[in-house]
Amino acid sequence: MEMPEIHVEELKKDPEFLANIKRLEEECKAEESIAKGYQLLDAQLVIEADEDEINEIFTYIVNTAFDKLSQYLVEHRSFNMNDEEEKAIARAIYEHAIQRYSENDQKAAKEMFLVLHHTMDHPGLKDAMMIHAAAVMSGMGFDDFIDNLVDVGDIDPNDPLALFIQSFVQPNDILLTMYAKYVAQGKEELKVLEKDQNA
Repeated sequence: MEMPEIHVEELKKDPEFLANIKRLEEECKAEESIAKGYQLLDAQLVIEADEDEINEIFTYIVNTAFDKLSQYLVEHRSFNMNDEEEKAIARAIYEHAIQRYSENDQKAAKEMFLVLHHTMDHPGLKDAMMIHAAAVMSGMGFDDFIDNLVDVGDIDPNDPLALFIQSFVQPNDILLTMYAKYVAQGKEELKVLEKDQNA
């Protein structure tokens, strides 16, 4: 089945499409919805919106996601990865962590991957986030991580969680064993979050 061609210029003038964008923008802010923020971002990217507008939406997504994350940490709640909104929050944090990693800000990347490991209620993703964190702690650069550790051929585009890297060249348990020292270190760092829980 061929995808219908999107005519950008027509969309830019389509009052219905523009009204939808406007509505999304209002709902997104009123509901503080990150899922709607991503829909808005996609719509703006389709019509090749102004870079400032796109950056503004992206900043909104990241800032709102971090606000929600701190709320979840305080309440000791996990992200339900079957819930569109919670998945969108986790996605925003993850994309930000990946960006930090690719810019060689290893401290921030490691902390975000560890927090995601701590807050995701999905065993496969939990392990994957710990592998991300361990790779950072081991001093592996972002390009090496993608080239040598990630199995890019095994990404299922139909998986709703495909946005998160979770396919590696070795099974998760083997990688977690290989990185046991860093996994232990990561768990030690996460104890701070658990301490609050038991206080």
